[in-house]
Amino acid sequence: MYRTHGARVISGFLCLLSVTILSAGCSVESVDSAGGEGGGGAGAAVGSGVRRIQVDGSSTVAKVAAAVQEEFESRFADTKVALKVTGSGTGFKEMIAGRIDVANASRGVKESELADCAANGIELLELRIALDGLTVCVNKENDWVDAVTTGQLHRIWAAGSEARTWKDVDAAWPDEPLSLFGPGEESGTFDFFTEEINGEEDSITENYSASADDNVTITGISGEKGGMGFFGYAYFYANQDKVRALKISATDDPADAVAPTSETVKSGSYAPLSRPLFIYVKKESLKKPEVQDYVRFFLTDGQKMVSDVGYVPLDDAELKSAQQALEAAISEVTGAE
Repeated sequence: MYRTHGARVISGFLCLLSVTILSAGCSVESVDSAGGEGGGGAGAAVGSGVRRIQVDGSSTVAKVAAAVQEEFESRFADTKVALKVTGSGTGFKEMIAGRIDVANASRGVKESELADCAANGIELLELRIALDGLTVCVNKENDWVDAVTTGQLHRIWAAGSEARTWKDVDAAWPDEPLSLFGPGEESGTFDFFTEEINGEEDSITENYSASADDNVTITGISGEKGGMGFFGYAYFYANQDKVRALKISATDDPADAVAPTSETVKSGSYAPLSRPLFIYVKKESLKKPEVQDYVRFFLTDGQKMVSDVGYVPLDDAELKSAQQALEAAISEVTGAE
């Protein structure tokens, strides 16, 4: 089951790499940061009559956020969504510093981040926007495994792991070098995977190549016969011609393994790697009509883009709960009835 449920308003004391998603395919380029020092801060207007919404955080959420950005800007021509992708942890740091309106996150906010929020007088609205199945992938030439247990994943990825070949993990597997790729510690996906598989957040083998760009992880896996890595399902969905997803068993029996699909993620049977995805909105920013419009769009027409990129949309009850939480927060900060 998921560790965080529903939409909640979080009050606390808070929330550099300046990169932006240019398309739903999530290619990343450096851009100027109009919301940084001297840029006018979160939600600053850019140019004559153009309003800017500052968004930063998770590369996992960025897959859908980029699609939402494109459609939203086509409908609201006077508004620019400045979407940056630095990882969930860095997104929260940017929120703590008061530089953004919305933090994308592939994990729930940490208590330490809430404490920093509280220290800076920033109040957050947590909104669940989709479901994801964190996906473990291997090279397309890997013909010896289609399912792994969480125990086998632990032997591969745990801190201090001595597994250097596939045979070190299972004697039935070949003596092929293990080439491991994945996100770094700034990533919410990294936090989620290490806690669920290794039993401790941030605990991981040194025998892997880390990158903040999930496309780099895809390239690494596809370039090594013994490659393995992990990322949000949408990256597998967009790269099925390059890598292959493994089924995951939460027991010691590979026969119990479940493939990541919309149905298994939604039901939670893809365990323990099913998870919710979030956006965290600075409540003060909800005084701005453009931020209201953007978040409302994410929770209405934007839900179509959730499935378009490969994630699982919220069910009707969850979506209604998130929408009601948003409207309540808007009423609270604007004084509207």
